[in-house]
Amino acid sequence: MKPLFSLKKLIFGLSLSALSLPAMSEEKFRVCADPLNPPYSSKALDGFENKIAALFATELNQKLEYYWFPQRIGFIRNTLKSQIGNTEQYKCDVVMGLPAGFDFAKTTKPYYHSTYALVIAKGRGWDKISKPSQLTNLSLQREKSLKIAMFDRGPGTAWLQKSGLLDQGIPYQSMTGDDKNNVAMQIEKDLKAGKIDMVILWGPMAGYVVSQSPKDAYNIISMTSSPGMKFDYSMAMGIRYGDNKRKAMLESLIDKNRDKIQSIISEYNVPLLPIPKQARKDND
Repeated sequence: MKPLFSLKKLIFGLSLSALSLPAMSEEKFRVCADPLNPPYSSKALDGFENKIAALFATELNQKLEYYWFPQRIGFIRNTLKSQIGNTEQYKCDVVMGLPAGFDFAKTTKPYYHSTYALVIAKGRGWDKISKPSQLTNLSLQREKSLKIAMFDRGPGTAWLQKSGLLDQGIPYQSMTGDDKNNVAMQIEKDLKAGKIDMVILWGPMAGYVVSQSPKDAYNIISMTSSPGMKFDYSMAMGIRYGDNKRKAMLESLIDKNRDKIQSIISEYNVPLLPIPKQARKDND
């Protein structure tokens, strides 16, 4: 769902205290975000990316300002790379959550690392499953009753195919035009309604689904990457290519506030993994 790409090298030798550049003296911390994308962002400012943006704005003594746009195909083109009228000013300057090495924007060093997770609704006969591989050993009769959400892209569908479970898949789109539900919200509703029994979701979205019900409603199992099947990814912040001063500023803030950032994200039941050393080096 959020693949990694190779990174261009940038020597990072600036500290936040040493920066006295025009981009750093702005009065506003301007963020591009989806207005309805829990657990990441919303107009209510209750997503974890909202809270990290607020933390950074406070650190910089700047006013936090949003440019809202649905996160779908064309998001970067219509936000980070989109100028206001005939002016030289862009609609926003920072995207809070992009895969490290994302092609369409320059990315900072990672600020968290997560993995896809298998979310299983309890009480439907699947409670004893403790690892994903057990699904491939189900009896034919039980398999016929199993309903697993299956997306049009992402490693979850590739895993279902490899495990011989495509016939149990219920198709979903990874990006929709629904202005009332994002993917995580729709999956959460359909799990409760019994339309599906389980789903392989990107970590933050899996955390959102689990957080919307009592603690014993779901079993959440982290997916483990293997050769040819990658489930874990590092997430970074995106800026425009050439905006190296802002990149240096953001990376200083990430380093300074790493513990606070991890604490914020942990509140959203996101399965967190250590950021690989190589992922940090690739952005240096």
